[in-house]
Amino acid sequence: MKNPVIKITVRNFGTMTAELYPDKAPATVANFLSLIEKGFFEGLIFHRVIKGFMIQGGGFDEDFSQKHADAIKGEFLANGFMNNDLRHTRGVLSMARTSDPNSASSQFFVMHKDAPHLDAQYAGFGKLTDGFDVLDAIASVKTGSMGWYDDVPRTPVVIDKVEIVEQ
Repeated sequence: MKNPVIKITVRNFGTMTAELYPDKAPATVANFLSLIEKGFFEGLIFHRVIKGFMIQGGGFDEDFSQKHADAIKGEFLANGFMNNDLRHTRGVLSMARTSDPNSASSQFFVMHKDAPHLDAQYAGFGKLTDGFDVLDAIASVKTGSMGWYDDVPRTPVVIDKVEIVEQ
């Protein structure tokens, strides 16, 4: 069985293509695909950008209004899920969460550089296959403080759409 492939189109930046790994994080991938099918990510932003670390999006629109989705069980080793050995290397997609290990919902991040301290602590579920230039361009935008985040792009980095290319 082939792994699902998605394409993330980011306004004024281009596209990133990623392969998802249901064998590593089945509920996470199913949740992400379900959100894509509902058009959940359209118009949301990458609201945290930390060059040399990651870009995070999937929870806020351009006005910084939060968009909610149901939480799922965290599929990572520290939460008792043994199948996910995906390392947080450049290009890996992973689920953002609070200190509650079962709080991930729609917010995800893409690793700009390797971050081994996240391994087994967050549910990695895919990896970029194309669009690393887009990742680098987004990671290089100017950021500032807004609310409780210190790394918000000064000009919104908008997700025009996320689509399933292969399933």
